[in-house]
Amino acid sequence: MLAYYLRLAVISIRSNAAMSALMVCAVALGIGTCMTFVTVHYIMAKDPIPRKSDVLHAVQLDAWGSIEPANDDGTPPAQLTYMDAVALMDAKPAFRQAAMTGTVFVVEPDGNGRPFSATGRAAGADFFAMFEVPFQYGQSWDARADADLDQVAVLSQPLNERLFGGENSVGRSVSLGGNRFRVVGVLDAWQPIPKFYDVNTGPFNAPADIFVPFSLMAALELPRNGSTNCWKPREAGHAGFLASECVWIQFWAELRNDAEKRAYRTFLDNYAKEQKALGRFERPLNNRLLDVNAWLDYRRVVDDNAKMMLAVGAMFLAVCLLNTIGLLLAKFLGKAPEIGLRRALGASKRTLFAQYLVESAGIGVCGGVGGIVLTWFGLRGVEALLGDLVTNLVALDAPMVTLGVVLAIASSMAAGLYPTWRACNVEPAAQLKTQ
Repeated sequence: MLAYYLRLAVISIRSNAAMSALMVCAVALGIGTCMTFVTVHYIMAKDPIPRKSDVLHAVQLDAWGSIEPANDDGTPPAQLTYMDAVALMDAKPAFRQAAMTGTVFVVEPDGNGRPFSATGRAAGADFFAMFEVPFQYGQSWDARADADLDQVAVLSQPLNERLFGGENSVGRSVSLGGNRFRVVGVLDAWQPIPKFYDVNTGPFNAPADIFVPFSLMAALELPRNGSTNCWKPREAGHAGFLASECVWIQFWAELRNDAEKRAYRTFLDNYAKEQKALGRFERPLNNRLLDVNAWLDYRRVVDDNAKMMLAVGAMFLAVCLLNTIGLLLAKFLGKAPEIGLRRALGASKRTLFAQYLVESAGIGVCGGVGGIVLTWFGLRGVEALLGDLVTNLVALDAPMVTLGVVLAIASSMAAGLYPTWRACNVEPAAQLKTQ
């Protein structure tokens, strides 16, 4: 029976090609606009590490001054001071933990290559296992390298391609800011979106080009790349900065179950009480542990503008569907004589209803395909307009393609309900009298 309805739908669509084309264009335009915003929002809001998002926790300590809170809503700073980060790393209370911060290097290629700037990340050895970072060659350094201030580095795949032509560079050395670093690993393709572990340097930017042990930030006085906030003056010099109350370190802990979370919270509270006794941590206890998705919500990675654009896309789709409803109503009621004749010959309302819904779905399929094409062009337009800010947000993957087609079919069928109902309630006698 479905094949019969499909054949009738094709005949009906072809018999009034102009009106059918208008309906397909209306659906395609609505789907294309809506799916452009839905795709960007979907990539911004998706879970970047679903296998571990509930066990990875951003650590916050309220080391701010008593005069006013770090944030207007009373929440503690999003980052830690260097003193607190080192203390937590030395205590090792979590299954895995990593202090980290952004840095920048001047890369000096061997030979005649010109020096260039590359982004860096100083992180604890657990960083790679915690965040399931894949390796193409080699592996990460270990805790001993952190303690011994070993000048080792892990390169990103693009940087390894640029420096060593993509070959296995493990064991070779590279000059970074005048210091020689031994390459211990090269990352495979890795692009968590959003870049949840550090949203300060852009949640949708590419990961760092170079990773080095966190301990080298102090030992080599590496430059910082990221936000820094201070609530009291600090002493001059690098040592003064490290001993200051400035927050600039991101800290993450892997806590595998509720027992580990409770134990870690207790540890943080006890640590804060110790610091209070030493004259620090002037505010009431306000330590926080946020898992990945809670952290992204707290940092408002998906801002209000993105949500507003999503609503605009949905409203535009609704307008296009209203136009489609009008066109379907005109088309189906134009077939009133045919419907009256078929009803008089014994066709049931149910049969006619199914037939015209199949026709509406056919228009939806065509509109969905056209909408996906328009979505691709829409994403390219967003990319051209905003450039590097959205480079990783304009990819159209299989789930979004499927959603676009399904949404088009469902929308067109919903739009066809009222016109189909009106057409099926045509009185056969009245139509036959007029023929």
